Amino acid sequence: MKSEDPMKVVRFSAGGDPKYAALEEKSTKLVVLKGDPLFQTVEPSGEILELDDVRLLSPMIPRSKVLGAAFNFRNPANPGAEEPKEPIVFMKPNTAVIGPDDPIVLPEWTNEVVFETEVAVIIKTLCKDVKAADAQDVIFGYTIANDVTARDRLLADRTMLRAKTFDTSCPVGPWITIDPELDVYNLAVTTRINGEVVHQGNTRDMIHKIPALIEYISHTCTLLPGDMILVGTPAGNGEIKAGDVVECEIEGLGVLRNQVVRR
Repeated sequence: MKSEDPMKVVRFSAGGDPKYAALEEKSTKLVVLKGDPLFQTVEPSGEILELDDVRLLSPMIPRSKVLGAAFNFRNPANPGAEEPKEPIVFMKPNTAVIGPDDPIVLPEWTNEVVFETEVAVIIKTLCKDVKAADAQDVIFGYTIANDVTARDRLLADRTMLRAKTFDTSCPVGPWITIDPELDVYNLAVTTRINGEVVHQGNTRDMIHKIPALIEYISHTCTLLPGDMILVGTPAGNGEIKAGDVVECEIEGLGVLRNQVVRR
């Protein structure tokens, strides 16, 4: 197994402490790794497990932060609409991050929460003032994020704080895809609620591409290993309610599934 080969990095629990594993294409066997592949050479531990025998966790818990790009997709149904000249960026805390099949818990202070299916970029090294041309050098891989948003609070509060940062508002998974051949600017994006397709789009409609986002953000703040950048969602999103099962699917990256509850 070579670190540059296409693979999926899985973070999982088999009843004990979280571990990492490599999942090769078209395989259900997890090759358990020694340590965290973000900080150590990818090296098998010798343990092999079946995917169905483990519980998948968020493939990465950011040591520091999640950053997201707002209004970063063109709406094919509204050509000619004004586009932001620079990225519009917000932050989510790492306490918002949950994994596959973990519940999205709706806060008591909101009555309108929506899904936003997005590509998430995982940063692999401490970096500052990165040029767009060098951005690929700081990318570890890609996964799926659901930027769950309290839309009514976004409009009423006139700030993104409560709307974007509440606990469980950032499901991530199911794994990190590392593939130099992946065309991240031509991936179909699909969201299903209770098995019904409610949203479709494609990453080709992204306005500010990933290198531009990394350049803009890293000139504002230092990025740390494990930080995530959510690139935005294709036009259109929909409300989620208690009892719903939300599936966020992105071509080449997998399916992220979470149930919605209210407590």
